[in-house]
Amino acid sequence: MAFTGRKFPSIEVNAMNEMGDTIKINVVEKAINQGKKVLLLWYPKDFTFVCPTELHAFQEALERFEERNTIVIGASCDTPEVHFAWLSTPKDDGGIEGVTYDLLADSNRNLASILGILDTANERVDEATGATIRDGDNVTYRASYLIDEEGTVFHEGINHMPLGRNVEEYLRIIDAYKHYQVKGEVCPANWEEGKEAMAEDRESVAAYLSAN
Repeated sequence: MAFTGRKFPSIEVNAMNEMGDTIKINVVEKAINQGKKVLLLWYPKDFTFVCPTELHAFQEALERFEERNTIVIGASCDTPEVHFAWLSTPKDDGGIEGVTYDLLADSNRNLASILGILDTANERVDEATGATIRDGDNVTYRASYLIDEEGTVFHEGINHMPLGRNVEEYLRIIDAYKHYQVKGEVCPANWEEGKEAMAEDRESVAAYLSAN
């Protein structure tokens, strides 16, 4: 189910913070109450291979997201305790020590199920019992959601598990959306902060295309 242009599901989920405290987070309420955008990054599992490279990369860019009034939150179906163990493991040992943003612990998979981002490709029904059998780990793909200050999703994307994300693209999308919010202009292909945007009319589009 696509959520772009719609409110992100308002549901409270357990989370782990950098201090080792298990907390509760409702992403929509966090965005609205703090008047900030939210980047929610789902990844398959703690203590894996591509996942720590992503979490460290977004941590390194955290100040740039904060400059854009954006909160970064990680998320997986691991428990808070597993998150804390991973947060306490040094980077050289495959851990994410030094990551300071919160990590959702959707271990009951309530939010992931609503979003439809769980890997269910290898599900089958057992003929004898009627039970659903899963060959995999029932974890999420690398799903990403950008949510605005009113709790509305303005970008979503899903990568297959082997494919890590590009931090710069999320910064670019946030810049483009802010430009639209402030100036009401739409942003053409490959737009970056400082480049020309367009009004939503045929003359503006034609002028932009002829100039580029």
